[in-house]
Amino acid sequence: MNADKEKWILLIVLSIIWGSSFILIKKSLDHFTPYQVGALRVLIAGIILMPIAVSKYRLFPKKHLKWLILAALTGNFIPMFLFPIAETEISSSIAGIVNSMMPIFVIIVGTLFWKFQTTKAHMTGILISFTGVCLLAFGGGEDATFKVIPIVLLLLATLCYAISTTTVKSKLMDVSSTVLSAFVFSFVLFLPSLFALISTGFVSRFTFSEENMMGLLFVSLLSVFGTGLAMMMNYRLLKVSTPLFASTVTLLMPIVAIIWGIIDGEKLTVLQFIGAVIILAGLIFLRTKAVAVVKK
Repeated sequence: MNADKEKWILLIVLSIIWGSSFILIKKSLDHFTPYQVGALRVLIAGIILMPIAVSKYRLFPKKHLKWLILAALTGNFIPMFLFPIAETEISSSIAGIVNSMMPIFVIIVGTLFWKFQTTKAHMTGILISFTGVCLLAFGGGEDATFKVIPIVLLLLATLCYAISTTTVKSKLMDVSSTVLSAFVFSFVLFLPSLFALISTGFVSRFTFSEENMMGLLFVSLLSVFGTGLAMMMNYRLLKVSTPLFASTVTLLMPIVAIIWGIIDGEKLTVLQFIGAVIILAGLIFLRTKAVAVVKK
């Protein structure tokens, strides 16, 4: 398969997998608490990737340990709890839309901490998308004021993703993505996620009932596909394309999330729909300007 065809296949499949993660979180919350969903997601990924971590332990980047811990906590631990907590109050569709703000935070974090170059076009795109987020937060109807907190939690989770992404790009590029993922989940986050799960009372109260097994199925799908497999596919996508092309996944993910939400009976208000369009418009504006800069 040639690289051009492969990159489009990877982009579409990755968008479907990551876009479906939000509905899987929602379904998991029907069976477990937000903290249990977050802990199980990390723990299952750690168990699956353990063989790779053990076989490649000699490659563990000891000299970059502090950066590895930072990337692990911000990219694969804290957000795993923030998203389920937020989705107890808002729809999976809105969660998917807010998550598309990640490129905006990458620009902000990269500029503030890693001296990435920022242009006026970047700032304009940020302001456009931020306007859309405000409409999402306050456009939910009579109980709109109560939607601010979950939106803030989602933005915080997305900020964490940006911190992790820029940290990996700046400090951990000499470690392969597959090995890095294995180390993150199996060595760095395995025990914290296990302790977090035990603290929720999950281990002492768990029974092999039909409801619990169904919940484990949803969380396992979320962990295996939305975490482990997706990370490896994203690395391959970066190999056969450019970072600009790969980042297009953030535009397609909300579409998938909204489709799943509609199938599951979720609805967006008119203001929220307008907010979603504005967020995407801001991201498209950023990418259009980025392409123009490259062509020059």
